[in-house]
Amino acid sequence: MAASTLWRSKTYLGAKFRRLRARLGTPKAITAMAHTLARLAYRMLKYGERYVDKGISYYEKKYREHEIRSIQKRAKELGLQIALGPSL
Repeated sequence: MAASTLWRSKTYLGAKFRRLRARLGTPKAITAMAHTLARLAYRMLKYGERYVDKGISYYEKKYREHEIRSIQKRAKELGLQIALGPSL
């Protein structure tokens, strides 16, 4: 139930859920986020760690960097070069 409420959350987990929901569909995204929440709860209980939310901006920055690396890798496999310019 907690995973299904993440779609309106303004947190790192909410941003991740919305990205998964767009890519996988709602039922699979809920299952994936429930698994993520279970792992977070396990770590918090077993090791006494605190959860620190890094926010939507951190998630978006990390996702953007991942996409850039992925595109560069695919371009290299095709024998192309990509020149990165200033972002707008």
